[in-house]
Amino acid sequence: MRERVISVSARKRKLILKEGVHCNHIYFLVKGAVRGFRREGQKDITTWIVIENELVTSIFSLDKPSPSIENIQALENSELLALSYEDLDLLYLEFPEFNLIARKMLQHYYADAEKRAFIARLTKAENKYRHFLLMHPSLANRIPLKYIASYLGMTLETLSRVRKKFKLKLEAR
Repeated sequence: MRERVISVSARKRKLILKEGVHCNHIYFLVKGAVRGFRREGQKDITTWIVIENELVTSIFSLDKPSPSIENIQALENSELLALSYEDLDLLYLEFPEFNLIARKMLQHYYADAEKRAFIARLTKAENKYRHFLLMHPSLANRIPLKYIASYLGMTLETLSRVRKKFKLKLEAR
């Protein structure tokens, strides 16, 4: 099975997957940062952000030959390992114990989706950013603010004001 894993390099800003194209690979992010996003007119809406040691794919395309509903883009120069869905199915058949691992991974990603849905339901920008810091502290100073703002559903200006308030509160302590 090892010979079926492909090493993929993606330079910063490169699309790994384009919206509307069927995704037929699951990727393991070895190094770097990647985001999922959709285009709405001239605006990009970041739907998720991950860094090393995470899986990356279009879940929408996972089980069916459906076109992806989002783009996947490298935010940093990134190194990934790719396995085709066909080879993933073979892995499940040849190694039944891998089904347990896959179930655990799906639970992890479902929990991530639940966290994203929770952030989207918060109404105050301060609460969204506070929750983001609790859930993703490693992303706060690594990912460009425009992507964090988009992920949180606010403008860059609003995020800058919120961050300034947080900084002032920390300095007052």
